[in-house]
Amino acid sequence: MKTTLYSLRTVAAVAVAATLLAACTQEQQNQLNRGIQNWTGTNGVLEVYAGDKLVRRFIKIDKLTTASGTDDGKPRSYRYGYGVLDENFNFVADPGEKKVYFEISDYSTSYVFFENPR
Repeated sequence: MKTTLYSLRTVAAVAVAATLLAACTQEQQNQLNRGIQNWTGTNGVLEVYAGDKLVRRFIKIDKLTTASGTDDGKPRSYRYGYGVLDENFNFVADPGEKKVYFEISDYSTSYVFFENPR
């Protein structure tokens, strides 16, 4: 009896959570997902391109953050983060490759951000 009651409560809680999530807009769902990723971390990779040529790769990025105004709180046209500059493009933080701060423009920077496959 105790197991059945526990199972019913679990199913009910999951159903309520799913209903609330379905009622959220896509942006609210994205914000929730980013919040969960902030807790769990992401082994992100950022590749920056000049035309079709890879010119920079940053690895071990927890997150990209969209800048926001100090006074008005409105989003700015660039993103920033911290990551290891992968100078030899091998997806590994080798000795001598250091963690750095970076900024990328939403308008003029061609970039791809993805989870490290390794």
